[in-house]
Amino acid sequence: MITTRLSNLALQISGSRGLRMNFLEENISWDLFCETVFGEIGNCPRELEEIGKRIAKNCKGLPLSVIVIGGLLAKSEKTQLYWKHIAENLSSVVNLDDNARCLRILYLSYQELPIHLKPCFLYMGVFPEDSKTCFLRLRKLWAAEGFLKPISGKCLEEVAEEYLKDLIDRNLVIVRLLGSRGTVSLCSMHDLLRDLCLREAKNEKFLFSLELEQGTAIRRHNVVRQRSSKEEYDLTEVLHPAQLARSLSCDFQEALPLASFRLLRVLKQIYAEDLHYITTKSWYQIEDIFKLVNLRQTIDAPPEIWKMHQLRHVYIFTLRLPDPPTATGDEFALPNLLEMSIIKNFKWCEAVIKRIPNIKHLYIFYDDSSSLHYSLENLGYLHKLESLTCYFSCRVRRSYLVESLSVLHSLKKLTLWCCYLQWEDITRNIGSLPHLQVLKLNHGSTIGPTWETVDGLFCCLRFLEITYIDDMEQWTVAESCHFPRLNSLCLEELHKLKKIPSSFGDIQTLELIKLEMCSDSVVISAKEIAEQQEEFGNSDFRVEVYVEPNSEFKSLTKHNFRVFTRR
Repeated sequence: MITTRLSNLALQISGSRGLRMNFLEENISWDLFCETVFGEIGNCPRELEEIGKRIAKNCKGLPLSVIVIGGLLAKSEKTQLYWKHIAENLSSVVNLDDNARCLRILYLSYQELPIHLKPCFLYMGVFPEDSKTCFLRLRKLWAAEGFLKPISGKCLEEVAEEYLKDLIDRNLVIVRLLGSRGTVSLCSMHDLLRDLCLREAKNEKFLFSLELEQGTAIRRHNVVRQRSSKEEYDLTEVLHPAQLARSLSCDFQEALPLASFRLLRVLKQIYAEDLHYITTKSWYQIEDIFKLVNLRQTIDAPPEIWKMHQLRHVYIFTLRLPDPPTATGDEFALPNLLEMSIIKNFKWCEAVIKRIPNIKHLYIFYDDSSSLHYSLENLGYLHKLESLTCYFSCRVRRSYLVESLSVLHSLKKLTLWCCYLQWEDITRNIGSLPHLQVLKLNHGSTIGPTWETVDGLFCCLRFLEITYIDDMEQWTVAESCHFPRLNSLCLEELHKLKKIPSSFGDIQTLELIKLEMCSDSVVISAKEIAEQQEEFGNSDFRVEVYVEPNSEFKSLTKHNFRVFTRR
């Protein structure tokens, strides 16, 4: 299905078969307005009703205008004085055409934003039209840019969540996907709001999109360059006008002349297939965030990375990190570092642990068995670590990993690949983690045919994913209290597993079982669990099954048991 506001385009694509959507009638606009401002009940106070109806009428039946102006009023004072102020502003746009009127209404909502939210809103223009933006990535960029203002008792990540929620409540940002912990995972922006965003960002000299054929000599907050054709050009010459940029987002193949960017604070990403090494000078000047993606080679970081005291996030696929230079004091410490990914074949000696005391997110990768001991037991001293991903493609002493995992009491998310742990290790050492909410057991993470859980463990686990475990056959969960808070269970490519334990039908918090390419008996057991949950009145529960096109299970689809064709 194609939707468009351009009637000529609709005629070209569909001829007479297109469906023309009418504007909202006044009473429907009013109902939508009330629901947006006052919630589902939608009761407008009598003293505001006349002004409110005038505001809704001036939106001329445009749904986006109604919900955006409604979002503004929902977050503002509900007084006659303020509503009259908004109504007077809207009355000046009544005679404009639909698009111009809508943009003016959206602009009014932008004007009324609190000052701390304006740069966060404008920054959304960095991302391509119709793209779904990862909030974790957006949060890091907001922090690196300095948009997030400290709030007593809250870290910057929590502040970012509050800012995003405020933008969502104002209907300026759309939630596209919730993550495994119930927080926003993907978000986006309506194309008209993005047009407004880019226009205002350009007017305020906040953001500039740099194409190959043009440049600017004006100081810019950010420089963005989209992919273009493969014509010949001199990259240094093209980027010369942007040398005063504080932030650079780019997606071209060539290595950047980073030494030219004297004020650069944020390098968002580089797509470079032939990049092997970043020069010392390039590393040293980027103080807040460094992000390289889509690399085919391993990057060797220079020792000077340990001097980047303001560094918060490192995401490079993959990074060989040097040992920190021997020194006393904090000369080679990274007290602000929150994330490192993906760190290759690194030895976690005590000196390293002391220099990254506040790390929260870590992804480690090992493919070299020449040294069997990487001091993995010291990971247990990372007392603020919340998310850990471990990937092994060689034989190392995994017993040290198990030892460290059992004492990571701050851990909320754990992802394992090819660790070949015993199921008992998963139950006793990982199940005892008091704050663990997300557990992902991927290919080779465990060995053995039987997993038997016990009471009193996995107390906070909300999301469990098990994929590509070749020899898992039996799963015993005697009571629903073994996973008392589980919300989602995702199983993929478990061809030998006989069934999902029937006790999952008694878990009151369970909302989703997702199956992909599992045995028929597992699918049947999931259907039985769906029937149990329905009997208990759990209307939020559903099963999603992904099967081959010729599967017989497609005929079993019902409201809480959905079968989809696997792509």
